Amino acid sequence: MARIVGVHGVGKQRLGGNTLLKDWQPALADGVERAGGPRLTAADLHMAFYGDLFRPPGNTLSIGDPMFTADDVDPAFEAELLLEWWEACARTDPAVPPPGADTLARSPRAVQTALRVLQNSRFFAQLSLRALVFDLKQMRSYLTDPALRSEARSRVEGAIGPDTRVVIAHSLGSVVAYEALCARAADHQVQVLVTLGSPLGMRMVFDRLRPEPGRWPGVPRWTNIADEGDVVAAVKDLSPRFGTGVAGKVVHNGSHAHDVTLYLTARETGEAVTEGLA
Repeated sequence: MARIVGVHGVGKQRLGGNTLLKDWQPALADGVERAGGPRLTAADLHMAFYGDLFRPPGNTLSIGDPMFTADDVDPAFEAELLLEWWEACARTDPAVPPPGADTLARSPRAVQTALRVLQNSRFFAQLSLRALVFDLKQMRSYLTDPALRSEARSRVEGAIGPDTRVVIAHSLGSVVAYEALCARAADHQVQVLVTLGSPLGMRMVFDRLRPEPGRWPGVPRWTNIADEGDVVAAVKDLSPRFGTGVAGKVVHNGSHAHDVTLYLTARETGEAVTEGLA
């Protein structure tokens, strides 16, 4: 089994583990090299892939993801997450106005306004409307669909072998990895958990963690890394939720704050991985 297990984030439903490794392997190798760590080989990193669980069933004339619009946004969880992203964008992007009192309620009008504002923001500018809504739905599906959650988590649990020393997880993958490590806390040998651009600190995510929020995932060290402008990682400091054992690091990814390859090439990421491999 690999010494490092990677866990990807949302929006990877049409890819696969081998495809993602083409980006993750050289980026992580650069980050570890930048930190003065050991030279990594292809065998050191394995991708725990679960994205296909969100891929819509195909047919002969399939055109990809469903053509989601504002009308498809769930008025509960998805609308609440959308408004939290809007507030986070407003804190970091001067061009984004904060939501007013009349838009804080979860209503069709508020959802339409939030989607329009976010698509004009620096963070979500490259994301189409249907992709943005699909990302919302992937977050909701994992946290509210027991069967999907169980399958995604079991894939991560199965990827963690006796030789695995580091789990490095991005975005929604940090939620899956956290729960998988909690489930196997008694028997895994993971030394370091590295979370990148993680939504774990958001109350609406934290409160839905299983088996219960706030449990320590059974690792000696946990490093959480976030870009100041990363809207998905709206709460940068995880220590109030999970305890002072979580080391928080802030990096600068430029205009692509949530990009996993930029997180992986950061010296701070390389340092955390090197600690786990020592």
